[in-house]
Amino acid sequence: MSLSIGIVGLPNVGKSTLFTALTKKGGLAANYPFATIDPNVGIVPVPDARLQVLADMVHPERIVPATVEFVDIAGLVKGASKGEGLGNQFLANIRETDAICEVVRYFTDSDVVHVDGRIDPASDVDTIRTELIFADLETVEKALPRMEKDARRGDKELALKFATARRLADWLGSDRRASSMEMSDDERASLYDLHLLTMKPVLYVANVDEDAVGDEALAPIDGSVPLALCAQMEAELVELDEADAKEYLASLGMEEPGLARLARAAYQLLGLQSYFTAGPLEVRAWTIPIGAKAPQAAGVIHSDFERGFIKAETASYEDYVTLGGEAGCRDAGRLRQEGKEYVVHDGDIMHFKFNV
Repeated sequence: MSLSIGIVGLPNVGKSTLFTALTKKGGLAANYPFATIDPNVGIVPVPDARLQVLADMVHPERIVPATVEFVDIAGLVKGASKGEGLGNQFLANIRETDAICEVVRYFTDSDVVHVDGRIDPASDVDTIRTELIFADLETVEKALPRMEKDARRGDKELALKFATARRLADWLGSDRRASSMEMSDDERASLYDLHLLTMKPVLYVANVDEDAVGDEALAPIDGSVPLALCAQMEAELVELDEADAKEYLASLGMEEPGLARLARAAYQLLGLQSYFTAGPLEVRAWTIPIGAKAPQAAGVIHSDFERGFIKAETASYEDYVTLGGEAGCRDAGRLRQEGKEYVVHDGDIMHFKFNV
């Protein structure tokens, strides 16, 4: 399954610098609002040290990590929903993402102007929240006439969709996120095709000064502690070779770059995990929801695998590494035959058998 995250924030908070670090593709980063005029899209590998361990055992032709798609848009400003700035023009580009990463400015740098002339994370978060709510309200209000017409056909599902959307319009109009409105699973599913921004889970990233990296004492935002990163430091790290990067991190008392923590935080936010396939052709990580059963995991590789699923040969990552691979797991009786009801665990090594 693909995973995509939209990056939002005010101008000059470090969105494009973070995007540059994530993708190593140099999206335009400049000290003025609206530097990112066209949306930037980058595919980023998810760091996972287990892949190299498996590759050292199997010696495949290639290693294929799981990936995350990041979409960076122009900075939003207060009044964007009424035409101020440029960011609101590009919100459509992140409507179909799975989650939103909101970059909030905490760093102090007099050479980088703040659009409001002050460093105030709480105010910045409130501005973005309001603009996303207004954008969703506009989406819902535009869709209501069509929904009302459809509901008149007497279809119960269409009637439910219209009733839910009308209730949601009032909710959004009271300056509240769509995700905070109480809805049944059916009601929530009925609104899926609207791709509402405030229905998506949000990961807050605090762009801090270098000496505050790893600070877990930041005040919570919407009940969760923001992930503290220094976007400028991350951008510098990706320009170094591996040895210099490790030395730089060690000098800061860190074992890994913040981007690895960001990828894991995104997985946790969306309730995702990885399983692996390992063979002479490739060692590969596949992304699945936590709680996925074996046929669903097989379907991530190809829909035919799920439709014709027979069984899965499975070993835990720990057994696979400790016992020396597939042969060792088989000899030790640790290579299991699992059926349709097997719930896949993070790190499982899997081989599927299926009917064409």
